[in-house]
Amino acid sequence: MTTISRLLFCLALLFSGFHLTAQALPRQYGVPFNKVPDPRDVSIYQVNIRVFSREGNLNGVIARLDSIKALGTNVIYLMPTYPVGQVKGVNSPYCIRDYRSVNPEFGSLADLQKLVAESHRRGMAVLMDWVANHTSFDHTWIKNKGWYVQDSLGNIISPPGTGWNDVAQLNFSNPSMTAEMIRCMKYWVLTANIDGFRCDYTDGPPFEFWKQALDTLRNTTGHRLIMLSEGRRSDHFTAGFDYNFGFDFFNNMKRIYENGLSARTIDSFNLADYKNTTDKQRMVRYTSNHDVNGSDGTPLELFGGLKGSMAAFVVVAYMKSIPMIYGGQEVGTLYRLRFPFTEKDVDWSLNPDLTAEYKKVLAFYNSSAALRRGRLSTYSNNDVVCFKKVLRGKEVLVLVNMREGQKQFPVPAALRNSKWKNAFSQKPVFMANEMALSGYEYLVLKK
Repeated sequence: MTTISRLLFCLALLFSGFHLTAQALPRQYGVPFNKVPDPRDVSIYQVNIRVFSREGNLNGVIARLDSIKALGTNVIYLMPTYPVGQVKGVNSPYCIRDYRSVNPEFGSLADLQKLVAESHRRGMAVLMDWVANHTSFDHTWIKNKGWYVQDSLGNIISPPGTGWNDVAQLNFSNPSMTAEMIRCMKYWVLTANIDGFRCDYTDGPPFEFWKQALDTLRNTTGHRLIMLSEGRRSDHFTAGFDYNFGFDFFNNMKRIYENGLSARTIDSFNLADYKNTTDKQRMVRYTSNHDVNGSDGTPLELFGGLKGSMAAFVVVAYMKSIPMIYGGQEVGTLYRLRFPFTEKDVDWSLNPDLTAEYKKVLAFYNSSAALRRGRLSTYSNNDVVCFKKVLRGKEVLVLVNMREGQKQFPVPAALRNSKWKNAFSQKPVFMANEMALSGYEYLVLKK
């Protein structure tokens, strides 16, 4: 943060009106979690509270914390827990009426605090969803018109060019607004003892806001925070985010499966996405989330059923990213969980064999520092993704057939005549001149 930015921020804190005076920051609730994972070792589980249980509330999430832990993930990301706007509203959890309250639909502040505490007790960190770009039209801030972008007639407008007519665009040129926004974020770190944020639509607010927000939040005593940007801009890494979102990687994976695009195209994303990143910064990649599940389809629809979707997840989890699971994909939910997520809840009894496979894949991810942190070398062809990860003498080799039918994979010279062990069965494997892979088969080897 520049000297001028710090000065403006401090002045805003002092002179931004009754909101800051009336809503002073609370004392720390509970004890900050001291087992927040290193950003390189994270696996994320996204919870859509409305469909996660029959109750559709925070207590319904608490009831399944052991299952989330057993899956092998170590960070829980909660979709927005705040009250939803009514004026012009469509019941979207991303149309927020109050940044400092818990939506009664989901429960109370005490319920949220319990969820965080119980997650910590199980060794899992918790991220809240933060929507910084816009609020509802009946948000507690709406009386401060200067905090919002207005048209020539003085009417508060929705985010231009988005079609999001239920929300009001915030004015990031107003230092009073940005100062209060950052204080509201810090409020939850202190009040609920959370471990960071997944920040929605980070491409909307400017770089200067995110730099200021992250610098301030990371100075919270006792907390090591995880910060995930749902954005495409490379300057999110410069601002200090740990992660950026893999929109383009997901779309490319769809084209590999649906249109026969070459699997080798993945390499270009591993180059472009990681340009100018530090060793600890990563992309978050996925085969499903709350947006694409409803708009594009379930992993089973997009990636070749149970077997094909698992092959896609192995690439996502093992190649060069932080893996994210959307609650319900581990049981192969057959139907789309559509916005505003009030129709169906997840049937957790579906496909226990698929759940076991997710557990197996994540267990090896958690056990292998080479997979999580190793140097990547790729050997893919049009049909088979092939890559090696190396760290301190440990090697992992992964081959994934991205096609429904069997493929013969010519073994590259660098891997020919090498001896490995199957990471799951522990059986020896010899890489000769060619490997036969059945449809959507994946082979994970180590030495």
